[in-house]
Amino acid sequence: MASSPTNTVAFIGLGVMGYPMAKNLLSGLGPEKTLLICDVSTNAIARFVKEAQGQATVEVVDNGFEATKLADTVITMLPGSDAVKSVYLDPETGILAGAVAANAGSPSPKLIMECGTIETDTILAVAKASQDISASKLEGTLTFVDAPVSGGPMGAEAGTLTFMVGCPPTVSDVVFPVVKSYLKHMGKEKEIFLCGGVGAGTAFKVINNYLSAITSLAASEALNIGTKAGLDVKLLTDVINASGGQCWVTSKSNPVPGVQDNVPSSRDYSGGFRIELCAKVLGMGSKLAKSVGARTILDGPTLEAFHEAMADERYQGKDARVVYKWLNESGR
Repeated sequence: MASSPTNTVAFIGLGVMGYPMAKNLLSGLGPEKTLLICDVSTNAIARFVKEAQGQATVEVVDNGFEATKLADTVITMLPGSDAVKSVYLDPETGILAGAVAANAGSPSPKLIMECGTIETDTILAVAKASQDISASKLEGTLTFVDAPVSGGPMGAEAGTLTFMVGCPPTVSDVVFPVVKSYLKHMGKEKEIFLCGGVGAGTAFKVINNYLSAITSLAASEALNIGTKAGLDVKLLTDVINASGGQCWVTSKSNPVPGVQDNVPSSRDYSGGFRIELCAKVLGMGSKLAKSVGARTILDGPTLEAFHEAMADERYQGKDARVVYKWLNESGR
């Protein structure tokens, strides 16, 4: 290994979001650091290693156990709860088991963070397991934080993601600056927010996605009305963005093809936030609302619309703003 655990960072999960995030992290680490990478896709691993030539040292590890033995900082970008539970909690190959094994050799503080949008109960379960192991076996040296992102694949590519961090309050003064020192390579430093204790970052992200999903449908409905009325939809977009209807969807990822360059709608709705994931996170928002006793109105109809669109193979796997196309091509 080219560097000590202190100078080694591991990144697990080289998917649509994780791959560009890890690339940007690598670019920012500097030559004194080693980046460990891990993913179930051997193709993603091979491509990453090839593209990383000439930058900081990159090594491949097989699982979370190896990553945490060799690195004092482990960042994961995983697709769902099952993956998180496996990567963190597996007694043979998991991150927490690796932390215990590393402590038996040369003890040092470990920072582990999950950046995916994961169900709150899973995040809290991992947090509790981390806290229990840290207290009983690691002398309080293991810290788990949740740091979900907003900005989608385009933000991941550009290194302009927003991070919403949940960190144990007892150590946040010390740990959060360290968290920021890594996340700033993948996002905007001024948009890395400490949202509260562990789980708060996830709650912030779920609420943000709840709103984003609903506005995706609302903006698509409004612009489709303009299209059907024969209006200049680009001009309509400009007017909306200068008026009270402006939102991220109309200004940053317009759903109407040709209105904005380099957005999913202008490349057949590819490369964005898939409609299936949008429906999933909207459902997570509904679940959170129910758990805290918050009344909601718009989530139900919006979920029905997404599910109807997703049932048509023409829209499956596309960016969520494809609901505009679905509306436009549907009868009333």
